[in-house]
Order: sequence, then C-alpha cells, then structure tokens
Amino acid sequence: MNAVATATPTVQTLTVLGATGSIGQNTLDVVARHPGRFAVFALTAATQVELLQQQCLRFAPRYAVMADPTAATALRAALQQHGSRTEVLSGAQAVCDVAAAPEVDTVMAAIVGAAGLPPCVAAARAGKKLLLANKEALVVGGDWFMAAVRAGGATLLPIDSEHSAVFQSLPEDPATWQRRVEKIVLTASGGPFRQRNPATLASVTPEEACAHPNWVMGRKISVDSATMMNKALEVIEARYLFGLAPAQIEVVIHPQSVIHSMVQYRDRSVVAQLGTPDMRVPIAYGLSWPERMESGAQGLDFATLGALTFEVADRARFPGLFLAWDALNATPGTTAVLNAANEVAVAAFLERRLRFDQIPHVNQATLAAFVPPVPQQLDDLLAIDAEARAVAQQHVARCAA
Repeated sequence: MNAVATATPTVQTLTVLGATGSIGQNTLDVVARHPGRFAVFALTAATQVELLQQQCLRFAPRYAVMADPTAATALRAALQQHGSRTEVLSGAQAVCDVAAAPEVDTVMAAIVGAAGLPPCVAAARAGKKLLLANKEALVVGGDWFMAAVRAGGATLLPIDSEHSAVFQSLPEDPATWQRRVEKIVLTASGGPFRQRNPATLASVTPEEACAHPNWVMGRKISVDSATMMNKALEVIEARYLFGLAPAQIEVVIHPQSVIHSMVQYRDRSVVAQLGTPDMRVPIAYGLSWPERMESGAQGLDFATLGALTFEVADRARFPGLFLAWDALNATPGTTAVLNAANEVAVAAFLERRLRFDQIPHVNQATLAAFVPPVPQQLDDLLAIDAEARAVAQQHVARCAA
C-alpha cells in the first residue's frame, strides 16, 4: 500500500496590529505552538514598551512599530542593548505600511477603537488575509470598508468569538446566505451586572466593570461588555460582515459563554458553534482557515458541563445594546457616530469623570445631536469620528456638571 502524502502547510508571513493587547498576545501564543508555520514580519503597539520588547526578542520580527514616538525611542534603545535586528518605526503611517507590505500574507487586526480603521483599510486594499478582531473597522467603515475589501481582493475573516461562530455555522458559499438563512443569533454573557438592580448601576466603579466573569480582556472592551455596548457593536459588525438586514440579527444572553453564536435557517433548524471561552480558538481558526490547527484551548467536557441557559436582554439594564438597530436604520455614517461617542464615554468613565450609568446616555445624546454626512472616502469617516467625539465630550461635560 502506498503511503498517503500530506502537504506541508505554507509558511504565513504575519503582521500583528495591537500585539500587546489580549488578542495580540493570544495570537502570538498560538503562533508559538506552530514553529515553522508562521514568520512574524511586524508587531505594533501603542505605548507598552516592555511587553513589545519581550515579544520582539522572542519572535524576531523585521519591524516593530510604536504609535507613540517617545515609546518608539525607548523600545529602540532597549532592543539595541540586546543586539536585536528588529527595526523600530513609529507613527500611524508606519502601522499602515507594515499592514500593507508586499511581504505580508496575513494581518491580525487587533488595535482597539477607530484608530484601527486606517491600517485595516491599508491591508484590505493590499489584498491581505485580514483577520478582523477590530470590530470598529466595520462599525465605522460599514459598506465603504466592505467595498475596500472587495476592491483589494482581500480575504476577510472575523475573529470576534461570536462572528467566528456565525461564520463557522454558515454555508461555505456566501452567495447562498440570503436565501438559506432566516436570522443569526449572537450570544452575550451579560457581563458582571447581568443580575444587578439597574437602580444601583450609578455606583459601579471601573474596577467592578472590568471584572468580567468569563473572559480576560482589555479595560475598554471589558467596560463595553458590562454595558452590552460590545454586543451593540457586534450587531453592527454582523450586519456588514454577513450582508443581512438589521432585523435578521438577534441577541440572547447566555451566561455560560459556551455557545458562541447560532444561525437559524429557513427551515427553522439551528446550527451553533460551541467551545470554551478562550479567544485562541477563533484566532487559530482564522490563522489556519480553511484548515484547522491546535489552539492550546481546553476542550469541552460535556459530562461536567452543566446547564446551558438563555435570557432575554433587558432594555432597562442594557439600554446601550438597542442603539445598534437605531444606528443601522439611520443615515449611513451613524454607526461611526455611535462608536466615537462610546469610546469617549468609556474613556471618561475609566478616568472617573462619568458615571457608569451615564455611558448609554452620552451615546444616545450624541446620536440625537449629530446627523453625519454620507461618507464617500476614508477622510470623511475620520471627520465624522472627530466631530462625533467633540459632541460626545460636550455631553460628558454636561453630565459631570
């Protein structure tokens, strides 16, 4: 009998945008489990010099980019002391350059917030395999960003656990989604305040809001999970990723975070993706797609799993969630307004300038006060983002007065 030949996976050259964040660190953890399968071309970060230095010494990227020039100077000096050959760059344009570099096959887009949009656009236009963990690129960019993906011939793969779950549960041929799919159901853990009396949310501290019961995440996304604004952004992201109408997207609270999302088909059958709450699972799927590879996550033990429960999202406790459909049904560009307002409000809360329960009020007030012009290009989106932030800051000041 002849031996069956197995193909050796092609080495992927990888840029990680936001390498020092939780997604970036998990990406590099997965990469480290597969020596010889990935070559790290560039790592980027905002200000975390020490951690990026450690990553550079371990993965030996050709480039390291710090958004902050002072941090770049410190990183350059530290790497030189260790004899590293990694070249240190700085600034927003350098981040875009390493995302679009011809040597790069795959880009992990894990920069938090609207700041991640320009390098995502650069990677899309350059036709990269773009692993999208930065939901704001779609929330801000919307149809315009998807057009850039198509024009560049890029392959866009979702890394958010919910969107990866939907993608894995959909038919392989996107041309069939519209006629076969009735709706998608995004699951939400409900965060740390799922059962808390809404009347007590005014006293929530940043420390309490950042203590997620299931996931280990950065501070901004942890606050978004506590307000359910992360799910609002995910509803918007799903609308553009999968080309469904806003009314075809639902959210259900699933505290165990085992079922990551579901697709209901026209015949009312439901396909779901399950797994442990570990971001290395969707990261490994994105890196290896259309194949699968070891992620390092623990497998589900169904014998000890216990009950899986579901709850309706409570508008009184999570008013910010329902702004997603308001923004999607408004003027194009309104989703960018919502994202900008939320970033301002969350930053003010983390700086203790805004109460936790005032975050959705700032977001709603900003949506009501600013109707954006229809964006035609990237500069239009950035201008909408800037103006919405200014309006949101005014509302934050009013709340603090």
